[in-house]
Amino acid sequence: MTIADLIKSSEKTAFSFELLPPLKGNSIAKVFNTIDQLKEFNPLYINITSHRDEMEYKDTTNGLYERKVIRKRPGTVAVAASIQHSYGIKVVPHIICSGFTKSETEYALIDLNFLGIHDILVLRGDNANKDRFKAVSEQGNQYALDLINQVNELNTGKFLDGTFLDAFDTPFSYGVAAYPEKHEEAPNMDSDMHWLKQKVDAGAEYIVTQMFFDNEKYFDFVRRAREMGITIPIVPGLKPITLMNQLSVLPKVFHVDIPEAFAKEIRKCKNNDEVKQVGVEWCIQQSKELMQHNVPILHFYTMMATNSTRKVAEAIF
Repeated sequence: MTIADLIKSSEKTAFSFELLPPLKGNSIAKVFNTIDQLKEFNPLYINITSHRDEMEYKDTTNGLYERKVIRKRPGTVAVAASIQHSYGIKVVPHIICSGFTKSETEYALIDLNFLGIHDILVLRGDNANKDRFKAVSEQGNQYALDLINQVNELNTGKFLDGTFLDAFDTPFSYGVAAYPEKHEEAPNMDSDMHWLKQKVDAGAEYIVTQMFFDNEKYFDFVRRAREMGITIPIVPGLKPITLMNQLSVLPKVFHVDIPEAFAKEIRKCKNNDEVKQVGVEWCIQQSKELMQHNVPILHFYTMMATNSTRKVAEAIF
């Protein structure tokens, strides 16, 4: 069954989460530790993020700076395969435009096919700088819709060099991202919803939202999506706040609002331990309300929040 099939067939609200590959040079033990803490809640699937090269400037002995391109985390393919092999839990690696050529993407998809992994999340990915997003080169995909088209063509057996081979026995099934509070580069919400509809019409089978802290924004987003004919599952993405500085960092980095009632409680905290408790309580309230509205699955972003995610899961599952 595909992820979309599993979501649709779930008789009650299910659980899933996203995690980061370990930093280069580190073992996969930290990833496994996260899974070990959360596997008892029967995750429907685990998302594994993908990361582009990053640029760093190194000070040289002559007073100049040397630009170096490095990749800090291993590929999502290897981590996904390791998790599937070790735990038997369905994995969903991210496939992104950012930092990858079409050829690199094709080889990643071929590897995933060999490994028996056919569920992916198709994303544009983060920009490398503050300017308008640009593909890694003219050989890269500019938009998630371009990447979807590449996946669709590969599903039919068409490769980048124009050759046609037998289509994969199991085609790739994919989900896409959405933003209840609007993507930062979209001129308005209507435009953002238009492009989401294009991705759905192209073949996306489910939608996973960016994190949000106000359920009304999710409910309004779902209403708008349904009114424009989007019928596929829309999975809410949640994150327990764990640090005081996330009160300003999360809105800046992820372009999400934090309700004043929540922000006010965080400001009362004297340390991060108190912040974690407030974050867990808020996330539990969010989760319970979403479950009352019969969402098929709750998806948690676990970065720096594994223990808190576990506490939320203990309270609601």
